[in-house]
Amino acid sequence: MSTWLITGCSTGLGRALAEAVLARGDNAVVTARDVSSVQDLAAVHPETALALTLDVTERAQVEKAVRRTEERFGSIDVLVNNAGYGYRAAVEEGDDADVQRLFATNFFGAVALIKAVLPGMRARRSGAIVNISSIGARMTPAGSGYYAASKAALEGMTGSLRKELAPLGITAFSVEPGGFRTDFAGRSLTQSAEAIQDYAETAGKRRKENDTVHGTQPGDPAKAAQVIITAVQSPEPPALLLLGGDAIDTFRSVLDADRASLDAWAQLSAGTDIDEQQL
Repeated sequence: MSTWLITGCSTGLGRALAEAVLARGDNAVVTARDVSSVQDLAAVHPETALALTLDVTERAQVEKAVRRTEERFGSIDVLVNNAGYGYRAAVEEGDDADVQRLFATNFFGAVALIKAVLPGMRARRSGAIVNISSIGARMTPAGSGYYAASKAALEGMTGSLRKELAPLGITAFSVEPGGFRTDFAGRSLTQSAEAIQDYAETAGKRRKENDTVHGTQPGDPAKAAQVIITAVQSPEPPALLLLGGDAIDTFRSVLDADRASLDAWAQLSAGTDIDEQQL
C-alpha cells in the first residue's frame, strides 16, 4: 500500500487521480484550499483517505500537511503537484501582482511541497514526485505567455530534480496534459483586467469571453489518472508523460517546427565557435 499526497483535489484531474488511488486501496491525502470540497472522499474511504486544507502558497500549511500525512500514514511515497490554474493575458496586459500569484501557485508552491517531502524520501531511498505541467508549456499560445512560462519553469526544475534524485532511488517526472474535460478552462481560468485592442486578433481570441473550448475538450480525467498511476508504478517512469492525443499531435508539430528552424540556422549558429587556428 502506497501513500499519495495530491494537491488540488477539489475538481478535475486531481480529484480523478485521488478517486483512482483510493479505489485501488492506496492511502491518499486529498487536499484543497477549501477542505469541504474533498471531505466526501474521506467520508467514503475513512481508513485510507485524509482530507486537508492546503493552499500551496502558504508555507505553514505545506509543512503541516506533510507532517500530518506522515503522522497518519507513516510516510509519503508519491507527491503529485497538481494544484494550479490558468491565466490569460497578452504579455503587455499582464498585471504584475497577478503574475506573481500565478507563479506562487504553479511553480513555487510545487517547490515548497518537494522540499518538504524530500527528507523523508531520501531517508527511505524511495519515492516519486509527479509535477503536472501542460502542453501549453510547449506550444506557448498567444495570450498564455505567463501560464506557459510558469509550467516551463516547473518542467525545467523537474528535469534537474530527476537527475539529482535518480542515484537516491527517487524518481521525478513531468506530465503534460492536452485538453481535458475539467474546470481548467472554466472556473479555474483567470485573465487580466485590461485588454489592449491591438492584441484582439492574437491574445484577445483566447480571452474567456471569446473562448468556446470549455466543455468540449477531448480528454477524460479518469483515464488520465490511470495512466499516471501506471507511470508511477513503472520500473522506468518517463521523464515526460504526455496525456491525450491532442498533446501528442501538438508535441510532434512543435518538434518538427523546431527541427526545421534548427536546420535553417545551423550553419550560422555553428559559426559562432572560435576558429581552430585561434585555439
